[in-house]
Amino acid sequence: MRHRKQGRKLGRTSAHRKALYRNLVLNLIHHRRIRTTDAKAKELRRFADRMVTLGKRADLAAHRLAYAFIGSHEAVKRLFEEIAPAFKDRAGGYTRVIKLGRRRGDAAAISIIEFTGTSEAAPPKKKRAKPASKREATAAA
Repeated sequence: MRHRKQGRKLGRTSAHRKALYRNLVLNLIHHRRIRTTDAKAKELRRFADRMVTLGKRADLAAHRLAYAFIGSHEAVKRLFEEIAPAFKDRAGGYTRVIKLGRRRGDAAAISIIEFTGTSEAAPPKKKRAKPASKREATAAA
């Protein structure tokens, strides 16, 4: 039974998982939107929302805690000066997960995670052009 056991293991050791979450948060702050698997996106929400909450506090201790987790002065500066002030009137739910479907190679469920307020709709899916048949290709040539 998994009573009182939070979080997903994602098939990684604890150190690898911690590094993965740090990298995902760093990339989310840098790009404001990232594409990853559903499980990683759902788990990333916890950490990203905590970082925004620290950014809203905007004191020295919050800066130090954010830097201890993220490890990038540039990302912490962006978090505290650009991202967190946009959520000053919001009490939580700073990120949104949009499901995209399945990845072609291994059929893993893929999602986009982004900060709310960056866009209101999911990005349009790309349509693949159908390859021309042999007859059309020879007739065109």
